[in-house]
Amino acid sequence: MQVIKTTLLMGALMGVILVIGQWLGGTTGLLIAFVLAVLMNLGAYWFSDKIVLRTYDAREVSEAQAPKLYRIVKRLADQAGMPMPKLYIIPSEAANAFATGRNPNHAAVAVTEGILGIMDERELTGVLAHELSHVKNRDILISSVAATLAGVIMIVANMARWSALFGMGRDGDRQGGNLLGLLATAILAPIAALLIQMAISRTREFAADESGARTSGDPEGLASALRKLGRAAEDVPLEAAPQTSHLFIVNPLSGEALMKLFSTHPPLDERIARLRQMREWR
Repeated sequence: MQVIKTTLLMGALMGVILVIGQWLGGTTGLLIAFVLAVLMNLGAYWFSDKIVLRTYDAREVSEAQAPKLYRIVKRLADQAGMPMPKLYIIPSEAANAFATGRNPNHAAVAVTEGILGIMDERELTGVLAHELSHVKNRDILISSVAATLAGVIMIVANMARWSALFGMGRDGDRQGGNLLGLLATAILAPIAALLIQMAISRTREFAADESGARTSGDPEGLASALRKLGRAAEDVPLEAAPQTSHLFIVNPLSGEALMKLFSTHPPLDERIARLRQMREWR
């Protein structure tokens, strides 16, 4: 179900691109925007792991330095049929974790000192199974493709904005209706792209919860971890960059009302409820 939803959302992003292209009346601008977006996101795809780990001062640890963490991840990786990822610890009292890497052979799992301090082994296993699921499901690739499509929309919307600014519409006319259409494209298209991109991220979080719970065999362990992380995030928030917030198991950023619409994560209560349903089905 989550795969179908992700596919439909990716199709919606493509649909927005096609609508913009039809309105502007040409493919040259779309092609240029697509090439620019691909180049930008290829760089992010290949080097994002190094960038984000450096951003949070994460230090790589060995089995000798973090035996409990290594043992849990090794067992989960074996159960999931994955190579052992590199392990990192972030020097922060905030409780959170993320996985990065372009594929299972080039993956890294990072946890904060804070999460190691508040989680028991059962809860930590649930968190790490969730993060390994992101790697196994190639969510980094999916988010990179979504970012590429959204980037095309942003670039083309900027083109539309400049066209409206100089009073140039399709076929070079200056009709008021056409200018209003260009302005609507410039304003609404990026918002639509952002909403769809956030929906894709939330869908992948649900998928990682389900896949992680199946790998660990303990949905309640992850549910308990999410409850604890929700409380911990309020007490000790993580100073995170907005562009990397989607990587973490719980949203490190705070926001209320309308901003929840743009959240990269589903509500914790809904995630926990779904995990409880999994427990009941077992």
